[in-house]
Amino acid sequence: MNTKSLYQEVILDHNKKPRNYGTLDKASHHAVGHNPLCGDHLDIALNLEGERIDGIAFHGESCAICKASASMMTTVVKGKTRADAETLIKEFRDMATGTLDLEGQHHLGRLTVFAGVRDLPTRVKCAILPWHTLHAALNAVTTISTESEDDPMHAPIGDA
Repeated sequence: MNTKSLYQEVILDHNKKPRNYGTLDKASHHAVGHNPLCGDHLDIALNLEGERIDGIAFHGESCAICKASASMMTTVVKGKTRADAETLIKEFRDMATGTLDLEGQHHLGRLTVFAGVRDLPTRVKCAILPWHTLHAALNAVTTISTESEDDPMHAPIGDA
């Protein structure tokens, strides 16, 4: 199976059956993310037990790429430490923007299915939004936008 069809299959699967979709009771951390360019709006809640992500959930209105990215993100970071999640956030952003050497060492595993998004400049921010929002939640920032200049993950891509 080629990379493009695998990408499409994963996007469709996670869009139709998103993992960890819903709300989380008694969340210790929470953030709302918005991508004004395409209208994606995500709410991410997580519960940290010490430094470990014990529970995580998301909900909102978003395109298929954003929802699939959020679904895979929540699955991958659940059970990880805050530091591990921050590493994944940086690596995913770098992969999506084309600055991560996928041949080199990284921790993305199956998330590399999103590597092709770097060739779709207007969709990069759709894929990154859940990761932006997780970063915000972990750092006690309650709202984040892909267009905010003070967002530490702000990544202007082409005309996007």
